[in-house]
Amino acid sequence: MPDESKERLDHYLVRTGFAPSRRVAQELVERGLVRINGRRSKKSEVVGAEDRVEVAATNRRAVIEPNADLALEVIHEDASVIVVNKPGGMPCHPLNADERDTVMNAVVARFPDVATVGEKPLEGGLLHRLDNGTSGALLIARNRGTFEKLRDAIRAGRIARRYEALVAGFVERKTEIDTPIAHHAKNARKMIVGDPSSTNPKRAGRAAITVVEPIRRVVEFTLLSIAPKTGSRHQIRVHLASLGHPIVGDTLYGGPASESLPHGRFWLHLCDVAFDSPAVGHVKVTAPIPTDLQTMID
Repeated sequence: MPDESKERLDHYLVRTGFAPSRRVAQELVERGLVRINGRRSKKSEVVGAEDRVEVAATNRRAVIEPNADLALEVIHEDASVIVVNKPGGMPCHPLNADERDTVMNAVVARFPDVATVGEKPLEGGLLHRLDNGTSGALLIARNRGTFEKLRDAIRAGRIARRYEALVAGFVERKTEIDTPIAHHAKNARKMIVGDPSSTNPKRAGRAAITVVEPIRRVVEFTLLSIAPKTGSRHQIRVHLASLGHPIVGDTLYGGPASESLPHGRFWLHLCDVAFDSPAVGHVKVTAPIPTDLQTMID
């Protein structure tokens, strides 16, 4: 019979606050940062009240510093999910504990409960990311159950997203782009269209599908409605550039520079998201086009 006074080590680390999730707890053990009674632990171990568990101090959970001075436009709020309209040019989350000028710093100042929801300490309950230069709807979970449920929904393609982008040239018809996305071999900041015939997974890339549809022409540009069916890094930017229609301001992928937009900001905005909130059921949220982008097309 198993000793009911004992519990799995990863469960213990989560329950006592040493790790935000079982996955993180298991990573701590694999990295040799957890000791039981003075010796290095194994993933398969169980611990009881008589055991002394030590976790390296360098592994203590980092904290997202709240910053109430940052503007935060909340476009949806319920007991499970917050949706904010991310400004263009602002990072989604800090990369180190002393960074304070990101969306999550502003969110934590207003909703402290999201800080410890997710698996990565400096991301909190952030459910997805937008590139720094992109603006629009950003989803944040308020509890662990919602985080897991909606992350699974994102991976399975059950959360609908619609972007708008202003691109170079004229796009005449609705098009589905179905080409994989891979990492650039020499530029860590950049992605490329993958080679599906390659036997090297890094060159072949990840499957990526984007549906683009013209809304209207704007001088020598086209305003597009975009529905990504997958979520690869820089997917929309790479796919549009591969069509010969890079996004205005996105100079990394050959887009025309704009005097109206600061360096690093481009005309790409996540307008609409639709998802099922555990608290209130089906939700559709619209993030208004920000002034800097609207001014250009006006």
